[in-house]
Amino acid sequence: MRATVGGLLSQLPMFRNDDAPPVGRMRIEGDAELARRLQRLAERFDPDWQQPFARVFGDVLGVQVANAFAGALKRARVAGGEVARTAAEYVTEESRDVVPRAELAAFHDDVDALRDDVERVAARLARLGVRP
Repeated sequence: MRATVGGLLSQLPMFRNDDAPPVGRMRIEGDAELARRLQRLAERFDPDWQQPFARVFGDVLGVQVANAFAGALKRARVAGGEVARTAAEYVTEESRDVVPRAELAAFHDDVDALRDDVERVAARLARLGVRP
């Protein structure tokens, strides 16, 4: 199994966001049953994140610190997603460094239509016996 840190973290339930594009890479070669077992283990992995904080800071303060830390991680993830969306919008709409998907799809459709038209004209010329 080979994976980036982002790929491993994206498999954990607390970091999983099925609406977001995949983060990092994960490659598993070999036994498919082993891969399914690993996936099930990752999906059910839910350790007690408050325990280490409670051990260091005590039961009352440790739980509060753990909750604050978890909240900060969630807010950082939301903020990171928003920064990524804003950056993508800037490079596609403002600076025009990247072509938007809809515009690229329209271009590909136009190229396909032009290719089909050329093929039809070539077929008509071939039927008429004219060499192009």
